[in-house]
This record gives sequence, structure tokens and C-alpha cells, in this order.
Amino acid sequence: MISGIVYSQSTVTFTLPVVTLMDIEPAGNISLNFTAPTEAGNPLGNPAPNTSKWINYTSAIAAGGLPRKITAAILNSGIPGVNIRLQAAAASGAGGGTLGTPSAQVTLTTTPVTIISGIGGAYTGNGANNGHRLTISLVPGTYANLLAQTNTTVTIVYTITE
Repeated sequence: MISGIVYSQSTVTFTLPVVTLMDIEPAGNISLNFTAPTEAGNPLGNPAPNTSKWINYTSAIAAGGLPRKITAAILNSGIPGVNIRLQAAAASGAGGGTLGTPSAQVTLTTTPVTIISGIGGAYTGNGANNGHRLTISLVPGTYANLLAQTNTTVTIVYTITE
């Protein structure tokens, strides 16, 4: 009888690309409308905050890379006398990995402000009810600057960066 040990090997090569993807779900616009008071001397009625939008992202960072963050800003000058506020909630849904941490509520301007930081290798799940729920609200800022307006569009720009 002859006994022996036989060895064999194989080499596996793989690639894991750097990934940075983000979107807002569901697609489409939202409407927020102030209501006029029904009694002289009362303030405007603020619109109910909108919570229908979600931030979804997928992130794979290069070795030694920095965590990612998401910023938000308004594209145009906004609405005189009106503050646009934004709050991202903690991540929920079907995701995993090192999901980002939301900041406190922010008032948007044309200067980008961080709304989620510390995103590592992660994915949030896709679509509504996955990722970070956004709460968008309008409140009067300076009553002296308020001007009556109809169907004024303000674009919020979200950016994911290192």
C-alpha cells in the first residue's frame, strides 16, 4: 500500500469597486402651502411638515478613504421671509453596514450644510421606507420680508461626498 497526501490550489481574483450612489425616493415634487389667518392679528398658518421623501444610498469606500456625508442646499435664493427646514431621521428599513448619523434640524440656504455624516460601507435599501426619512417644513422667518407668492418653486440639492 502506498499512502500520500495530494494538495491542490486555486486562485480567486475579485474586484470590489468604490461605490457612491444616492437618490431621493419616491421621485416627484412636494407642495407646502401656508394658510391665511381667518382673524386679523393672527399669524399665517404653517403648512404641515412633509415626510414623504427618503434618502437612499450605497457606499463602498476605498482603503484608507474617509467616511462620506450628505449635504443639502437650496439651488435658488429661496422665498423672502420664509425658512425652509430639513431634518433627516436615523436610518431604518432593509439596509446594513455603517449607516450615517443624521444632524440636528437645519435651515437651508444656498450654502450646503451636512444633514448625514459618518457613512461607511453601507446600503440603505431602495425606495420609500428605506434609508433616512426626510422632514421638510416651512416657517416664517422674518415677517417684514414676506411677499405674497403663488406656485414658487424651490429646488433642494442633495450631494454625497467624502
